Amino acid sequence: MTPKIFSINIPASTANLGPGFDSIGLALNRYLRLEVEVTGDEAIFIPKTESLAGIATGADNLIYQVAESVAKQFNLSLPGFRINMSSDIPLSRGLGSSASAIVGGVELANQLLALNLSRKKKARIASIFEGHPDNAAASVYGGLVIGLHDETQTEIIHTNQVDVELVALIPSYQLKTVEARSLLPNVLVYRDAVKVSAISNVLVAALLTNQWELAGKLMRQDLFHQPYRMKIVPELAKSIEHLAQLDAYGCALSGAGPTILFFVPIGKAESVKKDLSYYFADYQIDVLHVDTTGVQVEMKTF
Repeated sequence: MTPKIFSINIPASTANLGPGFDSIGLALNRYLRLEVEVTGDEAIFIPKTESLAGIATGADNLIYQVAESVAKQFNLSLPGFRINMSSDIPLSRGLGSSASAIVGGVELANQLLALNLSRKKKARIASIFEGHPDNAAASVYGGLVIGLHDETQTEIIHTNQVDVELVALIPSYQLKTVEARSLLPNVLVYRDAVKVSAISNVLVAALLTNQWELAGKLMRQDLFHQPYRMKIVPELAKSIEHLAQLDAYGCALSGAGPTILFFVPIGKAESVKKDLSYYFADYQIDVLHVDTTGVQVEMKTF
């Protein structure tokens, strides 16, 4: 029998873009890659890049747990497989590494069991695991997503018309999402909630019409999460302080952090990267682009 071999590529993502908390996501051109061979035996995960050293290599791997859960939803069982894993998405840096793994697990089940899931269904399943749709839906669809997710629905608005480049300031330390969320308040004063709702509403309109100068201004007016997380991500305040010296629309904490993303005009990313290196000499600074394809599957032919 000819072995079934295929690969799954899942993009990284950034979430929130300031006040779009737990709702707005953008797919990025960093990838988790799964090279899958169906073996008929047990599930084995083989990390091929240093960033994945120490991950679970069996049924306790997050990708397997997600895939198995999807299989059970359809009253099916997963076959055995061997997966070579590689990734250039830094872990626990606010670039959607866990969401990429979850989307990978959903797509793995989709391919192994021939489920023929729609993108909408994949986003729903992945958002249930994540608890919010921003990173997960971005990795499924690619491009820019604005999402709503709760117990009964996951609604996604998607566009690939995103006229911006990005520069990522990536600190060397990791930050777990649970730690960053522990800093957030349980309630907002009503008038503050109304204010930040208006800010986020206009942010969405600005993003969908590619008014990035306005979007950058609104990113700095977030009241949902960035003011609370600055105490553990000091790079954010410093980044905002230096915005006036940069050819950038704005910057925002990427997801829960600690990565800071700068949103810059097309063609300006390399110069912004160079300028940032003056203020952040000891940091990793990368030019990123928007991924417009989302999760992709490639079948190997013989």
